Amino acid sequence: MNAGWVAVAGLGPGDEGMVTAEVREALAQATDVVGYIPYVARVAPRAGLTLHPSDNRVEMDRAAHALAMAAEGKRVVVVSSGDPGVFAMASALFEAVEGFAGEVPDIRILPGITAMLAAAARAGAPLGHDFCAINLSDNMKPWELVEKRLMLAAEADFAMAFYNPRSASRPHQFARALEVLLAACGAARLITFARAVTTPEERILTVTLGEAVPEMADMRTVVIVGNSATRRVGKWVYTPRRAG
Repeated sequence: MNAGWVAVAGLGPGDEGMVTAEVREALAQATDVVGYIPYVARVAPRAGLTLHPSDNRVEMDRAAHALAMAAEGKRVVVVSSGDPGVFAMASALFEAVEGFAGEVPDIRILPGITAMLAAAARAGAPLGHDFCAINLSDNMKPWELVEKRLMLAAEADFAMAFYNPRSASRPHQFARALEVLLAACGAARLITFARAVTTPEERILTVTLGEAVPEMADMRTVVIVGNSATRRVGKWVYTPRRAG
């Protein structure tokens, strides 16, 4: 009987103290760890463990490799930052399962603390009422769909959390996102830029949409826009639990 398995594990936002005990146990049992280069670098080498770092845009190859090794009896952990089910490797693994020709091994998804939730906690409670998360990268969807979702989320008065807001290859898109949000939400709406949360490079900045500029974000930043009721209390930002 094949004793191999695949665990897709979230390593949390950066601080090793935020890695769950469940994920630590899976890594202790693993024979192989698969993932994007900087995430695999967070796993300490040890005897009996093989690390398989790979580039950021080969998610499907990575997932297929993990399944193949587990089918051979290996204990494989696929690592993601944050939570593996939030714009990360859990979905890619199940997509690979759909085309997998062999016997599908045991699969477990091990949750982690997302950058979005860690950023919200640092700021206060800006996601205290209904909210949505949007990946602003157009690698997996057209930019027109990103803009449509921004406008509809603003119209519905959701608080919004944005992943992958601004990269060197597409700096103009976040500028456009801010234009859309400013027109839909108004200049007084609060926006928080949370960069490298829980790491020594952490930086938290809350301004209004009227004050926000694209350069306040990069790929290590989670951006949180409040809803119409989001407010400041002292140094904190929070969204009341009641609406209407």
